[in-house]
Amino acid sequence: MQTRKIGRTDLAVTEYSFGTAPLGGLYRECTREAAMTTLKAAWDAGIRYFDTAPFYGLGLAERRVGDFLRDRPRESFVLSTKVGRLLQPVPQDKVPDYSYVKPLNFDVTYDYNYDAIMRSVEMSYARLGLNRIDILYVHDIGGYTHGAAKNAVYLRQLLDSGLKALEELKSGGIISAYGLGVNEVPVCLEVMRHADIDCILLAGRYTLLDRSAVAELLPLCEKKRTSLVIGGVFNSGILATGPVEGAHFDYMPATEEVRMKVAAMERIARERGMPLAAPALQFPLANPQVASVLLGTAKPESLKRNMELTGRKITAEDFAAFEPYTLVAPELGAEAVRV
Repeated sequence: MQTRKIGRTDLAVTEYSFGTAPLGGLYRECTREAAMTTLKAAWDAGIRYFDTAPFYGLGLAERRVGDFLRDRPRESFVLSTKVGRLLQPVPQDKVPDYSYVKPLNFDVTYDYNYDAIMRSVEMSYARLGLNRIDILYVHDIGGYTHGAAKNAVYLRQLLDSGLKALEELKSGGIISAYGLGVNEVPVCLEVMRHADIDCILLAGRYTLLDRSAVAELLPLCEKKRTSLVIGGVFNSGILATGPVEGAHFDYMPATEEVRMKVAAMERIARERGMPLAAPALQFPLANPQVASVLLGTAKPESLKRNMELTGRKITAEDFAAFEPYTLVAPELGAEAVRV
């Protein structure tokens, strides 16, 4: 599989990468056996960039990824994890419902300060059992997750001392790159006014359907040589399932407007002899600022099916046909969008 560089660094990642939230039991249980089988399917498909986070299964995904990668040559893969949430042990009956099924017995505290980031990295090393983390993403900062009032506090933490921690980790060779792992554009623009970050893991905002990143973020990334890793290419599923009853967009049931747009896209794809999932998977990589497209699943057969679609030839003309049906996410209000 071809690779692309991350920002100004010497780090290169495979064009398709593996996201591990489903291995932590997101929405449905994932057994250890299923996790290991799916990770092997990703490896066998040529994927060599793996992304995880403390939040995924409240530590479970990091443990499983570390167990899978531990016996493989360290230079043969790239690993990213995240900071911004610290895990604290709690009794089993006190584990909050964060949409993970059978997570580990922890709760989370948001903290983007210097000390919290340093502590988070140490804890991730312990869970992973590996001796190097290549990329650190600041996880879920922004009004989309926190709302305006709380995010003002968290953003101040990051700008006042958190970025210093990340820069020290990079300059000390502990990590090779750092950036943001978010679901929104505004916080990316804000942080990039203060720091030359290497990369952004952006979920759902530069897809075949949602072009929120196009107007401002993509030009700024090009100017600053900041790479994008694009997650959520199916926009919570609707670009894979089509506009079926119960289809989800942006973590919620899709509106009639979104379903109509996707129905039109589905007709275009059908006329061109392809499932809609194929252009959805390939679209972000048509832009040179995109280093990788992140695929997340706990089913080996789903991963294999998606990887087969990445080999279909899709032209610029094909992608252009979908543009009249794209959308831009509405402006964020004062309250958190994703609760």
